[in-house]
Amino acid sequence: MLVVLVGIVILHLTEIIILIISTSVNAWTTSGTRSYDLWFDCQTDNGGYRCQGANDADWLQAVQALMVLATLFCMLSFIFFLCQLFTLAKGGRFLFTAIFQVLSSLFVMSGAIIYTVMSPDEQKAEHSYGYAFVLAWLAFPLTLISGLIYIILRKKE
Repeated sequence: MLVVLVGIVILHLTEIIILIISTSVNAWTTSGTRSYDLWFDCQTDNGGYRCQGANDADWLQAVQALMVLATLFCMLSFIFFLCQLFTLAKGGRFLFTAIFQVLSSLFVMSGAIIYTVMSPDEQKAEHSYGYAFVLAWLAFPLTLISGLIYIILRKKE
């Protein structure tokens, strides 16, 4: 049981790190000397790095909110897991933790889908998705799997 708990804690901490990186790093979309993310549009000119705030499109604000919510819910579910680990009755399930973790996975999935579908046409011409975008998509199955593990997991008697 100790090995399972350590594995779950490591998985959960990995998910939190992935979500923080994908939400904050300026590499959702890259194109030559330009990079776009949820917060800034940056360009490299003559060795300098110049950034301006991202546009105020409604879809981009929705992606920002969903990614922040996904990160917060993942952190909260980890805190709830630790609390339930010490207070839950023997044989009980970690359902409260599982609900928050599954919601986190749905938030990150929704944010990544909206960004994929709604990114502007000027970005689509010669762009490639950056590693932060890939990390967001990687966080979705990881958080969903850990949420399902929390549903199945029972506190050992």
